[in-house]
Amino acid sequence: MRAARPALDTIWGRVVELAEQRGQDPAEVLSVERLSHLSGVEPALIPRVVAGTAPELPLCRRVHQRFLRLRSTRRDRYGREWSLAAIAEDFDAPGASLGPLNAGTGLPRLGHAAGVQRFFGVYAGFLLADSKSAVERALATTAPGPAGPADAADADDLEHLSYLTGITPQGIRLTLDGTPPRLPLKEQVRLRFEHLRRTRRREDGQPHSLSAIAGSFDASGQSLTRLARGDGLPNLAAAAGIQRFYGVESGFLLADDTEALGSALARVERELEAAQRAAGNPMLAVMRAHDVRNIVTRAGRLSPGGWKSLADHLDDLLAREGQLNPPAAPCDRTAEGGAP
Repeated sequence: MRAARPALDTIWGRVVELAEQRGQDPAEVLSVERLSHLSGVEPALIPRVVAGTAPELPLCRRVHQRFLRLRSTRRDRYGREWSLAAIAEDFDAPGASLGPLNAGTGLPRLGHAAGVQRFFGVYAGFLLADSKSAVERALATTAPGPAGPADAADADDLEHLSYLTGITPQGIRLTLDGTPPRLPLKEQVRLRFEHLRRTRRREDGQPHSLSAIAGSFDASGQSLTRLARGDGLPNLAAAAGIQRFYGVESGFLLADDTEALGSALARVERELEAAQRAAGNPMLAVMRAHDVRNIVTRAGRLSPGGWKSLADHLDDLLAREGQLNPPAAPCDRTAEGGAP
């Protein structure tokens, strides 16, 4: 049931055209360093992935390399790699639990993979994405412009977003209203798996059997029984196989290189299209300024200590997402990449 591969050369051509229309250098917009940062694909492999000649890496090796790339390219505000302890602490796990992933000797648990992707601010894929990021992703790929509650209020729109995300229409509405449902990961993954089986059926209208799904990644149907019953989480390889079987996004750690690069190119394309729309809509600047004033007004009530905590939090957030340039020399922290 695997969806068709993204036509990377077609998307590449559209991005080149959009960049030229914006007066930007396509070579800069599509630099291998930028695409590698967005996709996790090694820079040297990107031309081969576009050409369809790159080798396909085993899942364990791919996840290991993507994790190392996250640590090397999304550093803390002092320019250091985040320690395993700081990453794992974010999802209440010991740093040692990420040791096999860091060494390339084993795959992490599904919950740990979700935590790593959340920590670094990268997309977590269909089964693992929280409601907010899942809806934002769906809106970005389907809506012609920035959307809010009014843009998706129509029942048909809610149903379409529900199909794309695995979230109920009511959950979509709550998410758009700023109160996304927060389910335990085990329940979320079970519901999204049920959604895939219910909405993406065989040609005869029947759901795909657990055996057929599991057989696509060389496992038995019994390996998915506990997931279908809601008794536990699948392992990372099974989660990757389910998403690949149904052709939904696998997320930063799990996507194969073609899917990952296709997602990165689509993001670049959306950004260029959004820039074109913004250039012709002065109201967007007013809206952005209004949002900034609201943030500043609320932050103005903070104590000096609160201001420092807010600044530290924003610095860490920007560092994780690779949007902060480190200072020339590290400050007074001595532990490797320790959290503040």
